[in-house]
Amino acid sequence: MSTKKLSFWQIWNMSFGFLGIQFGFALQGGNMSRIFQTLGATEDSIPMLWIAAPLTGLIVQPIIGYLSDRTWHPKFGRRRPYFLLGAILSSLALFFVPYSSTLWMAAGFLWIMDASINISMEPFRALVADKLPDSQRSYGFVVQTLIIGVGTWVASNLPWFMSYLGVSDKAPEGHVPDSVIWSFAIGALVFLGSILWSVFTTTEEPPTDLEAFRKQNAESSGLFNGLIEIAENFKSMPAVMWKLGWCNSSVGLLSLRCGLLPRQHSLSTCITPRCPNMAMPISMPKTNFTTKPPTSSVAPWGCMV
Repeated sequence: MSTKKLSFWQIWNMSFGFLGIQFGFALQGGNMSRIFQTLGATEDSIPMLWIAAPLTGLIVQPIIGYLSDRTWHPKFGRRRPYFLLGAILSSLALFFVPYSSTLWMAAGFLWIMDASINISMEPFRALVADKLPDSQRSYGFVVQTLIIGVGTWVASNLPWFMSYLGVSDKAPEGHVPDSVIWSFAIGALVFLGSILWSVFTTTEEPPTDLEAFRKQNAESSGLFNGLIEIAENFKSMPAVMWKLGWCNSSVGLLSLRCGLLPRQHSLSTCITPRCPNMAMPISMPKTNFTTKPPTSSVAPWGCMV
């Protein structure tokens, strides 16, 4: 853990990769359901196509956290090799997913994309703890949140903006419009570019005793030791982390439940009594890709968007 305070621009540079990460998540979340429908998926089958991606992230994050804690590269440090690996894989998946010719291909790209985004995202969170003293950690997460918000807004509006610039938003049956293809290509470029910015403008401090660090890693190497260490880290998590994890898991399960309900069910059947104002649809009606959704609309099965 560093005790040296960083300037705003140093914190901005180390967090800038989140712009690309959020481009990936926003383009994925806003367009994949409609890509699935374009390739022939029914609205009732879309929740099952989505479920593999978040489950993959649930598995990938602890593994990447464990591996990055044990990594040191003379040039790229501890976290940045994972930034770079995740960025390359995510950018490739983002670029090629609109060209999917079959449903299983699009679902596979979603799976790869979500796993790759998580490879980049988890070390970014850890980098705040690595580089910032306690007095600046909240500030660091605020900067990350600002960049996340900007990335989400811009990426979510990209298909509409491409259409506004004159890119076609129409395509033959079974094909994705050019406006969406261009949006994903731009997203891939932003993803890779923003991660590279953070990789080459941020430095990391080596372990205090590099030889002892390597010796400790060698003594605790192996799959069994790794699983034990991950389990111990879960056990030692603060109570607030468990609560946040349970809350996020509940939202995910609620989303799946809403998506699996028949259309005729009302909004009240999608919502648990503990969350009277929360409902998230998994799929959307087959509409024009570039149609900007209203702030509040109703999906076919009655859940609020």
